[in-house]
Amino acid sequence: MDLQRPALLVLVRHAESARNQAKKGSVYFADDAARQIVRGVPDHLIELTEDGHKQAAQTGQGIRERFGTFDYVYTSGYARTVQTAEGILSAYGEDERARMRCKNDLFIRERDPGFAYDMTTAEAEAAFPWLNEYWQTFGGFMARPPGGESLADVTGRVHTFLDALFQDRAGQKVMVVTHGGTLRCFRFLLEGWSYSQAQRWPEGQSPANCGVTTYRCDGDGGPLRLEDYNQVYWTVGSAADGI
Repeated sequence: MDLQRPALLVLVRHAESARNQAKKGSVYFADDAARQIVRGVPDHLIELTEDGHKQAAQTGQGIRERFGTFDYVYTSGYARTVQTAEGILSAYGEDERARMRCKNDLFIRERDPGFAYDMTTAEAEAAFPWLNEYWQTFGGFMARPPGGESLADVTGRVHTFLDALFQDRAGQKVMVVTHGGTLRCFRFLLEGWSYSQAQRWPEGQSPANCGVTTYRCDGDGGPLRLEDYNQVYWTVGSAADGI
């Protein structure tokens, strides 16, 4: 028998983080000055910027107006997703918040960025001169950063998360606050993307900070259907790429 599905699944990328601001959409830091504010801070402790907190609060107002309350709210447990969820939930009244269960789940964390996490572009190119050719050969879904995870690796744990979600949250309204790379893995699984589709984001679909992607169940226990993607409710800051 087919697994049941949540009635509503809302995926939210975290709001602007300190690393988003420092890296300005680049894979690595431009120079030593750019990385100083976050150098040595592990990925799971990276926090939101002031604009990021505002983005989360404004997104919460839009989400509450559109979807009402949720049965469960999941985050990756990383500081930036927890803070984003807190900002979103600040739009709800005390009684509403009391009805929503909040849980952290390590399966929906961002990909492990590997050894080049704190490197500048010049340092990464010197340390891994073969990396660009390797990346071009295997593509952005299969290639692994040195010491890190590929998006294909991340997809394995997102699959585990979805299996549990389908069994435990059938018919319920669920919000997931996660990361940009992890969101691509969700879409790969939920929409049946091919490997070639998953190599890069479709044109115009790279998720903004606090971008909201929505799936609804098509009938009783039927598949989750994409309703819309990357809906933005905030008016402050910039739609930064990266982790």
